[in-house]
Amino acid sequence: MKKVSTLFLQVVLVLVGIGALAILLIEPRYEGVNVNRHATWVQIYFQDPFLAYAYAGSIAFFTALYQGFKLLGLMRRGEIFSLGAVRALRTVKICAMVIIAFLLGAEVFFGTIQKAKGEDIAGGVMMGLMLIFISAVVGTTAAVFERTLQSAVEMKSENDLTV
Repeated sequence: MKKVSTLFLQVVLVLVGIGALAILLIEPRYEGVNVNRHATWVQIYFQDPFLAYAYAGSIAFFTALYQGFKLLGLMRRGEIFSLGAVRALRTVKICAMVIIAFLLGAEVFFGTIQKAKGEDIAGGVMMGLMLIFISAVVGTTAAVFERTLQSAVEMKSENDLTV
């Protein structure tokens, strides 16, 4: 890959990270229940267990973004066939599985607690299912690339030993 295109993809990853962080920090202020009760920032950020759960789940997302950024840096330097790239892909795969687990927990929350309160949960459930699907695709892709790259690294090391 050309250096310019990998640099462009790194910039895109940084922008995605900044956008996700902005949504995580700003959206709770404009959520319906917080606007209706004129909640203070302490009430918004420290008294909502679901928000803390979402922030804990976002750690895996930002870790995967960082590993993708690192993988693109290795690609730009021509070091894609290295153990560092395999480790980065393995971490992305694990992060995708952790994100799926957190999203399934959120779906259970919506299905039990929110539905019992009489809330309309259709939008939240659909967004969660879409994110689960996206995370599954990313995790599967990372697993396939990890396996392929691992065999290429092993082949490269065998060739280096015989030469």
